[in-house]
Amino acid sequence: MTGMKFLGICCVLWLGFLGVNEERLSWREDFKLTWTDFKGEPKSDSEAAAVTASGISFSYSITESKKGIETFTTKVEAHFYPKKSWVLKQEATTHILGHEQLHFDITELHVRKFRKALGKLKVSKSLKADIDSLHKSVNEELAKTQKQYDTESDYSRNLEAQARWRQLVAHELEKLKDFKSKD
Repeated sequence: MTGMKFLGICCVLWLGFLGVNEERLSWREDFKLTWTDFKGEPKSDSEAAAVTASGISFSYSITESKKGIETFTTKVEAHFYPKKSWVLKQEATTHILGHEQLHFDITELHVRKFRKALGKLKVSKSLKADIDSLHKSVNEELAKTQKQYDTESDYSRNLEAQARWRQLVAHELEKLKDFKSKD
């Protein structure tokens, strides 16, 4: 592959809120994206070869009584949005698909970090603010990591950096396997 030029550029969109009926795929350990999952219309004004739209879906419920907050539950998932994701058919290579899959895996990594942090929270008067702060923080970190991945891998064109990122994300996912998304 030396000397091969990758014209593909990937962009990642973090979609904080989409309609309830928006088509989405949940991250699973046994599931890998295929090009048929990319159902969006390519943007004619983009230099990208493909775009992965993925994000964190999050909700929580707090049980309160006259005494105050008693318990809370959370639900955190990594989702891929097919109708917001697209590929230029002439650029649909296995290599670029691997780059796009890693964006989705990075989203799952941040879901695991979020779940771990949520698990450390204690019931208190500031619980709602603490949860909201964690949510904001993890989304900021996710956006920063996605941008860093694209920059360092030169949008998949730097093969050595792409391989390093693949190893790094796999290692980090393994470290947080107790917090992985369930099938």
